[in-house]
Amino acid sequence: MSVSVRIPTQLRTLTAGKGEVEVEGSTVGAALKALDAGHPGFAERLFDEGGNLRRFVNVFLADEDVRFLDGLETPVSAGQTVSIVPAVAGG
Repeated sequence: MSVSVRIPTQLRTLTAGKGEVEVEGSTVGAALKALDAGHPGFAERLFDEGGNLRRFVNVFLADEDVRFLDGLETPVSAGQTVSIVPAVAGG
């Protein structure tokens, strides 16, 4: 099923400047892997060596942080939006 992935400005070089990309996937993890398949370079920025989300990367399905749902196994429905949000630090 087709879902939209919102791309943060810092990663848009991987999508030729596109702020949103359509991918196929039935879970958040499958959608992010499809994103990397179509736009190589996302996997190393999003996932650690164990295949888990890096701690400084937040991923939301609609307005919910997937870490508080089922993580990468969170199911997605056609037309839903997955947002990649890098953590912000500073003071």
